[in-house]
Amino acid sequence: MKPMDSEVLREQGHIMVDFIADYYKNLEDSPQDFPVLSQVQPGYLRDMLPDSAPDHPEPLKELLDDVSKKIIPGLTHWQSPSYFAYYASSTSVAGFLGEMLSAGLSVVGFTWLTSPAATELEVIVLDWLAKLLQLPDNFLSTGNGGGVIQGTGCEAVLVVVLAARDRIMKKVGKTSLSQLVVYASDQTHSSFRKACLIGGIHEENIRLLKTDSSTNYGMPPKSVEEAISSDLAEGFIPFFICATVGTTSSAAVDPLVPLGKIAKNYGIWMHVDAAYAGNACICPEFRKYIDGVENADSININAHKWLFANQTCSPLWVKVGTLINALKTNPEYLEYKVSKRNEVVNYKDWQISLSRRFRSLKLWMVLRLYGAENLRNFIRDHVNLARHFEDYVAQDAHFEVVTTRYFSLVCFRLVPVDGDEDKCNERNRELLATVNSTGQIFISHTVLSGKFILRFAVGAPLTEEKHVTEAWRIIQKHASKFIHKKKY
Repeated sequence: MKPMDSEVLREQGHIMVDFIADYYKNLEDSPQDFPVLSQVQPGYLRDMLPDSAPDHPEPLKELLDDVSKKIIPGLTHWQSPSYFAYYASSTSVAGFLGEMLSAGLSVVGFTWLTSPAATELEVIVLDWLAKLLQLPDNFLSTGNGGGVIQGTGCEAVLVVVLAARDRIMKKVGKTSLSQLVVYASDQTHSSFRKACLIGGIHEENIRLLKTDSSTNYGMPPKSVEEAISSDLAEGFIPFFICATVGTTSSAAVDPLVPLGKIAKNYGIWMHVDAAYAGNACICPEFRKYIDGVENADSININAHKWLFANQTCSPLWVKVGTLINALKTNPEYLEYKVSKRNEVVNYKDWQISLSRRFRSLKLWMVLRLYGAENLRNFIRDHVNLARHFEDYVAQDAHFEVVTTRYFSLVCFRLVPVDGDEDKCNERNRELLATVNSTGQIFISHTVLSGKFILRFAVGAPLTEEKHVTEAWRIIQKHASKFIHKKKY
């Protein structure tokens, strides 16, 4: 059998599509067979599979039987309608078809020459998405800016840290990396710290500024200004601010307008990490949360989180020259001639790796097969479902909503009795473990101001009101054993 045979692909491709379609149907129709959080123990799979690869081909049917019996039990079902943990990794028929097409064509578009359509479609589609987000013209390819699809938000923040570092080093001349300082809040995603360390920024020069409930855990501009002034007085060189729209813990929103003015005044690069909530900003009613982006140097969203583009797809917009200057390489074997060289984009110079998938295909298909208004309505539906859950919490005196809900994440907990926060944290931790052990729903947690908080994030494409209502019933049922104790 040849590795690629069109007739084998036709036959087995149909079988695979049927298998995946059945999986989604069963997630809805037979939820009892698919615990949302996998219930297996570590190492379960090793005893179920051979200790070496087969010497000869095995039938697809036998392989899929193993998937059903051995692999699926070890999955946490991110696409389950009862998945409410972390943030969703949204999928869709359009995204899936785009992945199929990308895998089938299997092109590598690291330069314009290696697949002109892959490069040009990415430029166009990211301009489309930038316009839906109402980004300033300098983030468009027609306005001397441009977009690139990174794999994840972690990759996006890494490349802009490197670009900002390159810019400041050229500006100040010869200097030590030990003088460079960056700023973010204590709610900023952990990938920011990792990006800084990879970029050579010293751990002690990463300023994670304290947030609290008074600002709904948004980064306080006054603290940023004070930290920059203090660092300048001590001979440090501030060069990067990472602002977040929709933090991981609580979906907090950093105030971009004042932060952008600070960044502009001091000549500091400001990046906007809008991985989760930036997707919602295609809706006019949520666009206000990225007001001030005009003073940013870069912004990214994860279209695989809430724009139904499937893993992985993280659009990043940036002022082109700064990124290319930091990441460009020119090996002889990649040199080529075109008639309009100055108009050609080579995406190898916008990212860490050389190889890259044709990710823009699935984003293009999502935008075309659903249309902007349907995408807005999908997001609005999730926000309304989160509001529905929030109402349940607010109506139960044994629970409280902990932070302002901006999007589709509700942060809540069992309330303390007699001010005993330690006991309250213990009870909420036990409630989380108990609820998740049922396999009926999956929620996650965070810690805010020393309080153990439960997170209920709506975003799975199959989720409907009935799933939210059932989730609340399950939470209340298992909370009752804590509520009815004398001390609780």
